[in-house]
Amino acid sequence: MKSPSSLLLLTATAVLAAQPEAIQRVTLDDRVVVTVPVATNRVTTLSFPGPITAIDAAGVSADPKAPGQFQLAHTKGSSFLSVRAVTRKAASNLNIRWNKHTYVFELVESDAPLLALTLEERPPRPATQAAPVVSPTRLLALLDKAKSFPLLKQQHPESVAQVEVRTFGEKPQVTDLSDYEIRIDEIFRFNPEDTLVFRVTLRNQSDNEIRYRPDSFAVRAGNRLYHQSISDAAGALPPRAESTVYFALTGTPDGGRNELSLKNEFSVLVTRLTPQPPLPPTTEALPTYPEEGWP
Repeated sequence: MKSPSSLLLLTATAVLAAQPEAIQRVTLDDRVVVTVPVATNRVTTLSFPGPITAIDAAGVSADPKAPGQFQLAHTKGSSFLSVRAVTRKAASNLNIRWNKHTYVFELVESDAPLLALTLEERPPRPATQAAPVVSPTRLLALLDKAKSFPLLKQQHPESVAQVEVRTFGEKPQVTDLSDYEIRIDEIFRFNPEDTLVFRVTLRNQSDNEIRYRPDSFAVRAGNRLYHQSISDAAGALPPRAESTVYFALTGTPDGGRNELSLKNEFSVLVTRLTPQPPLPPTTEALPTYPEEGWP
């Protein structure tokens, strides 16, 4: 036989287990209709973060003597209101104006009502951290450090201790542009400057010289495009030749930090000045039909 204290503990545990369903918290969103089950023999209280400006409803009455599907209690200037259903199968909407926004609630009579609904403000978005200001002189120094990285790592390892590196080796990321391709060989990340330096190889696969804008390199990562902050490129690619190019990108187009990981999949683009070659002529043979016999 269980003792009275055990029964009391079991009862308290059962009550606590039921609370998450009857007592809820919802983040305010004026683009979403919130359904609130309300009972005829229980009171449901809606609490806002601050004083409610206005309340509009159909079939909802604040006067106990006036007919309505729901009865509402609210003191002007307070941040909460209480409501209960008057009739079975009652349903109506309750529009509440708060902080220059209108929030819509669908009241529905139910045997499993909410007893308390606390409305919370949406947390503010964290401010975007601005990208560091990196001077052209500093960007040139980063390019030089990337070019000399193997030597610096061997002779002055402390000078590149904070530099992250990804070397592609035999599995480079390649952007194939028909008559030429851009191959990513190595990427360096200088975190204090929020700058990535790319070492890429441009390979001309045609018999003609290809000219490009040396200041137009860009990198696509996911659905975002990042434009270069500096580059060291010739601007011309001889026929059937390869050329090594270094360029850097710093921050994001909107002025924030890019925080780009070297694990991303990157594709490199550049503005071409030489017209693209014409498409090869179609060599598909036309169908032949047997000649008709002569009489």
